[in-house]
Amino acid sequence: MPDQLNLQTARDAIAEQIRAIERTRLQALVEGDMAVARPLHAPDFQLITPIGKALSKEDYLGAITGGHIAYLKWQPEEMEVRVHPRVALLRYQAELELVFGAYHVPSARYWHTDAYELRGDVWQVVWSQATAIK
Repeated sequence: MPDQLNLQTARDAIAEQIRAIERTRLQALVEGDMAVARPLHAPDFQLITPIGKALSKEDYLGAITGGHIAYLKWQPEEMEVRVHPRVALLRYQAELELVFGAYHVPSARYWHTDAYELRGDVWQVVWSQATAIK
């Protein structure tokens, strides 16, 4: 029983760490702070947008840096995390408002699902998908 308690305690601690990383990542994306955002995204990161478009790390972060994507609001709700050895899965709903190109996307709710991997001793997001809630 003590081994199971230690394992659960470790999983809970990792889940909290993942939530904190995700909140930091979202804040950096809203602020356009690539010095913070870039190392949180794995080199092979891929985003699947609500319209089904796949964006690489460079495409996504470059679009934010270039002003083609500007997040005006990204407010996550409670984040659920499942922790496995070297992988953590994160799911939550959030209220988003953004400008995409010249198009203002009004405030709406989305499901977000993210996969994090432990790379060396650093957790990085590798996959992210957003789905509009109708």
